[in-house]
Amino acid sequence: MRGICYVTGSRADFGLFESTLQAISAEPGLSVAVAVTGMHLERDHGLTVRDVERSGLPICARIESPELDGSGAGMAMALATMIRGFTSTWQAERPHVVVVLGDRGEMLAGALAAAHLDIPVAHVHGGERSGTIDESLRHAISKLAHLHFVSTEASRIRLERMGERPDRIWVTGAPGLDGLSELGDRSRDDLCAAAGLDPSRPIALFCHHPVLQDALRSAEEAEAALDVLGARGVQVLALAPNSDAGSLAIRRVLEGRALRGEVVVVQHLNRRDFASWMARADLIVGNSSAGIIEAATFGTPVVNIGDRQKHRERNSNVFDVKGDLLSIDAGVERALSSGRVPPRNRFGDGRAAARIVEVLRTIDLDDDLTSKCNVY
Repeated sequence: MRGICYVTGSRADFGLFESTLQAISAEPGLSVAVAVTGMHLERDHGLTVRDVERSGLPICARIESPELDGSGAGMAMALATMIRGFTSTWQAERPHVVVVLGDRGEMLAGALAAAHLDIPVAHVHGGERSGTIDESLRHAISKLAHLHFVSTEASRIRLERMGERPDRIWVTGAPGLDGLSELGDRSRDDLCAAAGLDPSRPIALFCHHPVLQDALRSAEEAEAALDVLGARGVQVLALAPNSDAGSLAIRRVLEGRALRGEVVVVQHLNRRDFASWMARADLIVGNSSAGIIEAATFGTPVVNIGDRQKHRERNSNVFDVKGDLLSIDAGVERALSSGRVPPRNRFGDGRAAARIVEVLRTIDLDDDLTSKCNVY
C-alpha cells in the first residue's frame, strides 16, 4: 500500500483538494492521511478542522501553531513550530509521498520536513505568479518538490525555466474545479434566507485578505470597497480574512460594519455553501484566488483589488482595479453592467483528480526521485 499524506492549513486548501483526497482514498493500492495545522485549529477562524473530520478522511496529526497572531513575526515563528510537528509526523507515518498545495507557510514547512527525511514531495499549483510573498513561498516549495501538478501550460513552462525536470511536471488542471459546478447547487433564495439578505437586491460576496508587504493598505482597500458597495445599494456577505499579517485590521473593519448592519460577516462557509454563493452572487469583490480561478466556472464577474493576485493568469470575468475608492467604484460599475459571462475556465476541465491519482499510483518512487538538481 502506497501511503499519501496531505498537509492542510486552512478551509481554502482543504476545500480545493478534498475531492482529490477522496479519489486517492478510493484508489486500490493507495491510502491517504491528512496532517492538520494552521487556521484549521484556531477558534477565531472557525475551527475548520471539523470540515476535515466530517470528510471521513483519517487525520494523522494536529499541529497547533499558537504563534499565528496576525503579524509577520508570528507567521515566521509558526513555521518553526510546524516544521518540528511535521518532522515528528513524517518520522512516525513514513509516507511514500507528501502532498502540498499552493503557497502558504504550512505547505513550505511540510515540504521542508519531508525533503530532509528523503520523502518525495508533490506540489499542486506550482509555477503560478502573484507578485507578493506568496509567490516567493510558492517557488520555494516548488524547488523542494519532486512531482509537480500544475493548473496551466504556462505554469508548466515556468517550472521548466526554473530548472525542474519536464518529466516530473503534469498539467492536471486546478483540482478545485472538480465537481464545482455541481456542488454549487443551493438556490439564491435559500442562501439569502440563511444569511438574512434580500434575494431581489444585488449581492456581493466579499473575500479580501491582507498582503504582508503592505498590511495597512489591505484594510484601507476593504474600507473603500465596502463604501462603494454600500453607496450602490449592494448587499455584502463577507468572509473573514486569513491569518496573515494585517488580518486583524481587516477584521476590525468587517466587525465595525457588521455592528452597523452594513454587512453580514461569516467566519467560514463549507465548500458547498461557498460554491453556491460564488454561483448566485451578482459579483465577487476582494483579492482571493477563488475569484481568479474558481469563479469563472460560474461566469460570475469579479472585481479584483490591488496586487495580491497581480501576475496570475486571468479569465474573462475578472476586472482588475487599484485599491482606491474611484478605481473600485469603476470596477464595480463594469462588473454589474457586464453581468455573467460564459462559464469557461482556463485553469482546467474539472478532471484533475483522475490525473493526479494516476501519477501517484504509477510513478516510480526510486532513489533518483529525491536527488534533485537544476536541469540547465
